[in-house]
Amino acid sequence: MFAPAYLDYNATTPVDARVLEAMLPWFSRRYGNASSRHEYGRAARTAIDEARARVAAAAGAHLTEVVFTSGGSEANNLFVKGAAAALRPGVVAISAIEHPCVREPAKALGRQGWRLREIAVDSAGRIDAADFGAAMAERPSLVSVMLANNETGVVQDVAALAEAARPTRAWFHTDAVQAFGKIGVDFRKLNERGVHAMTISAHKIGGPKGAGALIVDKRLELAPLISGGGHERGLRSGTENVPAIVGFGFACHLAVAEKSVVAVRQASLRDELERGLIEQGATIFARSVERLPNTVYFALSGIDGETLVGKLDRAGFAVASGAACSSANPEPSHVLMAMGVESVLARGAVRVSLGRETTAKEVGDFLLALGETVFQLKRLAALAG
Repeated sequence: MFAPAYLDYNATTPVDARVLEAMLPWFSRRYGNASSRHEYGRAARTAIDEARARVAAAAGAHLTEVVFTSGGSEANNLFVKGAAAALRPGVVAISAIEHPCVREPAKALGRQGWRLREIAVDSAGRIDAADFGAAMAERPSLVSVMLANNETGVVQDVAALAEAARPTRAWFHTDAVQAFGKIGVDFRKLNERGVHAMTISAHKIGGPKGAGALIVDKRLELAPLISGGGHERGLRSGTENVPAIVGFGFACHLAVAEKSVVAVRQASLRDELERGLIEQGATIFARSVERLPNTVYFALSGIDGETLVGKLDRAGFAVASGAACSSANPEPSHVLMAMGVESVLARGAVRVSLGRETTAKEVGDFLLALGETVFQLKRLAALAG
């Protein structure tokens, strides 16, 4: 079976073999419901408690602040919708570059009397300080600013932003799904500066799909999205996905233990990749500011991103397009649009995201394949013209 070299780790990561080994018993021999009072149930409850402690330790939180969900999207929705349900309608302020699982529920609050205020970013994808100040002057009740962007990899100074938002008394949330496991993330330090809730996910750090968490200050009274038996402090009812939660906990343990070594190696490969891209005339978005060590977002003038991604896939390299396309209405990345990138260039955007398994050979081979693919595309365009 043909398997392209995988360079799309921001989308998802393979389950680490050690994580899978930890999960396997909970699919078969150890199958109890954690709410049952017999030995099978007690064993499952103990496993969840141990996983919660591992997640909390990795995120710099207290274990009572960890609310397990099915992933980052549910955790983000739990904060936005759950907080809104507990407050009187007001202003919800989010950055213009948020993931759709923050943007869409924030937009939906408009039907409940809320007003959405998007906070602008500068040309490098960082929060615009003046517009942030203007947004806070509107006294929002809810604020959400992601810690690191999934497309550009740009890291925001969320602690400073939360500190600046304190006078509004807003509930402040950060989506840390892409940052967690790649850079240092400490909820306690963020909480001291004014961050009330943070989202993380398992499948971005070598864990399974189907597990995530909202780390939330216990002083916040969120309304649950799912009501029922009162699981997860009443914030997320439903029989727990024990294998996924166990895997999440172990993935957190490994991610923290190995983060420094992996990050240095990924940053070195990223720099090598960027040098090669620049030699080929690529524009690298947000290159001048702090980014995740594994993420490169680029475009080549005159080359459509979707077309390039398809060609590279056939050449043996799995990367991502920066466009959110439909057959009827192709649109460039809303992140690049917020950064003021021209739409023609934005439609050419391609994201390469490296993982712990990525090799220097894969990076070198990718650059060779990219050069050849772009040459062919330009030749075809010249012939057609």
